[in-house]
Amino acid sequence: MTGVGVPGARPWDKPFASRAAVRRVVASAVAAPSVHNTQPWRFRRLDDTTMELYADLDRLLAVTDPLGRGLGISCGAALFNLRLAVRMTGHDPRVLTLPDPDRRPELLATVRARPGGPPTPDERLLHDMIPHRRTNRFPFEGRPLPGDVLVDLVNAAHDEGATLLLVKGGTARRVLDMVAVADDTLTADAAYRAELARWTRPDGGADGVPAAARGLRPRHGELPMRDFGGDARRAPENGEVADFEADPQLAALFTRGDGPRDWLRAGQALQRVLLTATAHGVAASMFSQPLDLRPPQHRGDRPGPFGHVQMLIRLGYGPPVPRVPRRPVYEVLDRLGARRA
Repeated sequence: MTGVGVPGARPWDKPFASRAAVRRVVASAVAAPSVHNTQPWRFRRLDDTTMELYADLDRLLAVTDPLGRGLGISCGAALFNLRLAVRMTGHDPRVLTLPDPDRRPELLATVRARPGGPPTPDERLLHDMIPHRRTNRFPFEGRPLPGDVLVDLVNAAHDEGATLLLVKGGTARRVLDMVAVADDTLTADAAYRAELARWTRPDGGADGVPAAARGLRPRHGELPMRDFGGDARRAPENGEVADFEADPQLAALFTRGDGPRDWLRAGQALQRVLLTATAHGVAASMFSQPLDLRPPQHRGDRPGPFGHVQMLIRLGYGPPVPRVPRRPVYEVLDRLGARRA
């Protein structure tokens, strides 16, 4: 299956040369996943071939993500989509991460487009998957992923300088137990519950996780799913419970380091993995509760043989789920960039 590039774009167009071109690229970028759908990014067009990606610090989860690890991963996923959209115009994106960390730490990346070859079939396929990717918090079927699919997912992470490790058997159960303990600890924190409620309120509009995408509660606690409905210890209402898969298929995403550049790398690797999964008809959801609890003093701790875990991913075959809303492009595009575009 191959695509036809960015709708309305011509291969020789400079990617940021017009309002329409900027909108096309940024619309692809903002379709990326983000923690609690906070969409913590902003974009600024500098000229016909240069775009900047900024962290929107007003959308930082101060309780859950005080150091900005989740924000960095979210923005990394948007950066990967932006790179794909640039490739659809026949340009190569040259990315400089954290170009001015001392004076402008919120500037996460500068993307400069240079003339390149046409997009490859794999690039077109991944770009085609951007609007179809979903976070699926519903029960998955029990059938395992084929070996060739797993190889493609592992290779997708490797292509972005990260490591995807499949977690099986007793190790998977221990990981899920660890997630459950972390989730209970977070849920017991009133400040965390208040922060979560802000991003799951019914009138959230284009922000947060809408009710239709919050999934169901495991009937017997098979999976430690985040409770987007409030107190996880409260009895479920309206029959919103279901039987989840008995043996979830899990993978852990690692980077060698654990700083802001590594979080951006993790986000780009995560998005390539998720788009590759989407192309194979594989659903995914993410766990990060144990990582959310990692204390700041341990941020420089000794890594394991694969580096530092940045995300836990649940994979499988699940039901169709609705698209989560996104803020319109004009809200995330810097005013100066919008006028010049």
